[in-house]
Amino acid sequence: MTKTIQRQNYIFFLIASSGLVTIARAMTLSFLAIKLQQSFGLGPAMIGALLGAGPLMGAIAAPFAGSLSDKVGRKAVLTLTLVSMALALIGMGIAETVLAFCIAQMTAAVAVAIYEPVSRALMSDICPESHRLKFFSWRYTATNVGWAVGPLIGIAAGAASTVLFMIAGLAYAMFALALHSLNPAVPADTKAHPATPAVPLLESIKTAIRDPRLAFFVAGGTLLISVYGQFSATLAPYLAENIVGGVEIFAYLMSINGAVVLIGNPFARRFIERTGAINALVVGCIFFLGGEIGFLGSGGFWGLAISMVIFTIGEILVVPSEYMLVDGISTNRNRGSYFGAHSFSTVGNFVGPTLGGAMLGAFGGVGMFLLFAGFAAASAFLFSIGTRMPPPKAKAQRSAKALAETSVAPHLRGFLAYQICRTDLSNTILKS
Repeated sequence: MTKTIQRQNYIFFLIASSGLVTIARAMTLSFLAIKLQQSFGLGPAMIGALLGAGPLMGAIAAPFAGSLSDKVGRKAVLTLTLVSMALALIGMGIAETVLAFCIAQMTAAVAVAIYEPVSRALMSDICPESHRLKFFSWRYTATNVGWAVGPLIGIAAGAASTVLFMIAGLAYAMFALALHSLNPAVPADTKAHPATPAVPLLESIKTAIRDPRLAFFVAGGTLLISVYGQFSATLAPYLAENIVGGVEIFAYLMSINGAVVLIGNPFARRFIERTGAINALVVGCIFFLGGEIGFLGSGGFWGLAISMVIFTIGEILVVPSEYMLVDGISTNRNRGSYFGAHSFSTVGNFVGPTLGGAMLGAFGGVGMFLLFAGFAAASAFLFSIGTRMPPPKAKAQRSAKALAETSVAPHLRGFLAYQICRTDLSNTILKS
């Protein structure tokens, strides 16, 4: 009973900390473009290139960090990531040259890309399977509160203020210290078995990449993040150019987005529990498609507001469902590798603004919104295929049997064959 309470307290600590570090991140990183423009006089093209390089580097680094967390532990990787984030934020605050600022910004972008999948894997390690959806949903709510509150603090204190970067850096450093000091009560069935041989880092990454289910999830996730990850980067210029009072309307739409997330998240969680993650994700994609078509057909505030509500319902259905699908195909030994590999889908944060902006410039809102609607439909198709793909069991079993036959004395082969069969049978029973 004591361990259960300790585990729950640690989960609540992770959820609350996610909200707090998101506030620190939102009140600083939301204004990087302004910082680059005001402090260093850079133009829009250069700003876009610099801010896009970091997420691309992070998408490449995250799979390796996720697999490393399987080897050395989630807490060690997260602590190092948070310390790196703290130093990067302080560095951006005091940077006096473009080069120094960009190095710090790229370090922060890589740290953010690593933090997300590893922290989700840690949540899965600690949460009982029957409660994971609930806690993932609460974590998502906490981060959205952070994104709603953080920019307001940033504006009130002065956008891109050096003091804000220093405060945010200290907040990350304090979280790193607290995370390092606390020890979670990990359930017995999620602890690594001492007798289980360690899997090399590159091999664990290859195992995740070879899983056809994960490949479809990464492809579908990339399209989804292209739709919702940086929607403000494309929606704001469209409204400013095509709708009277578009800037003010955009501010209201962002508030509507935050309100719908906070109010609708509990209902979305219950819907996912009743219908299943894949069905909820497909429904969410349909709402995304409807929202994009709504944006295209709206010429005033009320039409845009209704479209934003529809769009946000899709968001609160898709995000936790996607996490649950990835969690469902991973195991205790490779969860970090799977979440890390799946985080490669964050390249959608670069794809969305780039392709969306290009379509907006070439074909106007029609081209941009139809592109994102097509992405939503294609994503639902990819996830549906992925859930129907078989797991890559055969190759792993053949490798284990081959190892037993080639590297073990003949009089032990029968015993090892028995152990392998018993392990396979146990895994089958547990998964069923």
